[in-house]
Amino acid sequence: MKKLFKFLFKLVGWFFILSILSVVIFKWVPVPITPLMVIRYKENSSEENNGWKHDWEPIENISPHLQKAVICSEDQNFIHHNGFDFEAIEKAIENNKKGKRIRGASTISQQTAKNVFLWPGRNWLRKGLEVYFTFLIETIWTKERILEVYLNSIEMGNGIYGAEAASQFWFKKKASQLSSSEAAALAAILPNPRDYRANPPTPYIQRRKSWILKQMNYYGPLIFEVKEKKIEKK
Repeated sequence: MKKLFKFLFKLVGWFFILSILSVVIFKWVPVPITPLMVIRYKENSSEENNGWKHDWEPIENISPHLQKAVICSEDQNFIHHNGFDFEAIEKAIENNKKGKRIRGASTISQQTAKNVFLWPGRNWLRKGLEVYFTFLIETIWTKERILEVYLNSIEMGNGIYGAEAASQFWFKKKASQLSSSEAAALAAILPNPRDYRANPPTPYIQRRKSWILKQMNYYGPLIFEVKEKKIEKK
């Protein structure tokens, strides 16, 4: 039993060391691959599989329209919370009790932690690890870095990952050139990017797109844009 406890203690110790080290490394280094990419590739192995499309771009090369669109669509409190939107979680619990479902309880930070470090799933182990990694990236990374990693790792089509690959696939242009309408269309497909299409949009996606555009107008400038303008004035 002593040997077993010693082994488990070392295992847990190495997990903490390696997990923290990986988060520190990815604070600066582009994320080359995610578990979801590998899982999707294996799921489609029986079909004609051309791998996946994933081109990393720094956040300054991603249209501010898309940055704002995903925040307005997925997590409007992103700039202000510490990784968890407890108000959204409470609403989700209440609606689930009534037999309804509500999107939005999972923040961009949580989605980034899940996409980069974990696998899809709803069991307690995976959710617990999601909480742990969300805490780590919120502690070690900046909000801008979290959004940058999110936009470069999110699934945006069948075998399409990240803003640049999605922009090229759906609109035949660079992510930096996306209009507000195109950005809203990409954000609109995020609930189910393998079944929805951004261009041309279905009536449902068109309605979501219109809603996101309204939210973008209400939201105002991103905090990152405000900082850049202050730096330019100096």
